[in-house]
Parts: sequence; structure tokens; C-alpha cells
Amino acid sequence: MRPTLMLALLPLTLAACSPQDMADKVARRTAETVVRPIVDDRLAGPQAGAATACVVQNASAAEIQALVRDVGVYAGTSTEATVWAIVARPETQSCLAANGVALGG
Repeated sequence: MRPTLMLALLPLTLAACSPQDMADKVARRTAETVVRPIVDDRLAGPQAGAATACVVQNASAAEIQALVRDVGVYAGTSTEATVWAIVARPETQSCLAANGVALGG
């Protein structure tokens, strides 16, 4: 693709990304760093990664914000309870099963 065409398309591409969508993506990525160590206690490697993705994907915005508060510290009992409550949901269990992961709270 020619550089001038790419520059012409840049504003359209950026306009498609709302600030709220970007904030949600950043928060969910950050929440993954909190969820992963909790999941790592029960799973390893690719399964832990898939389970982490399922948990974050099925967390509400309020749960994501609660998880993000534990960035950089060892997750407490409240954070662990939030993760296992998300794991217990049927949608999360379906995601886990689709990824070949067996994980229970």
C-alpha cells in the first residue's frame, strides 16, 4: 500500500476506536496480569493462558476494575473470590471447555 494512501486512511482508522473501547481493552489487558498468577496456581502453560483469557472475557466492567486494583501486588482473598466466581459462570465454563481447559473454583 502506498504511504499517501495509508496516511489518508489513518484518520478513518483512528475514528473507529472510541476512547471507551480503548480504555476497556487496556483495563482487560491489565486484569490479565492479575488473573494469570491465580490461574497459574492450578494450571500451567497454554492452558493457564487460555483460562486467563476466558476469565477476563467473561468479567463485567465492574469486575475488571476490581481486578485492576490489584496490579503489582499479591492478589488477596477478595480478588481470588472474584476470579473463581467468574470461573463458575456457565459462559466461562463454555469458554474453558471450548479451549480444552478443565478449571473449577
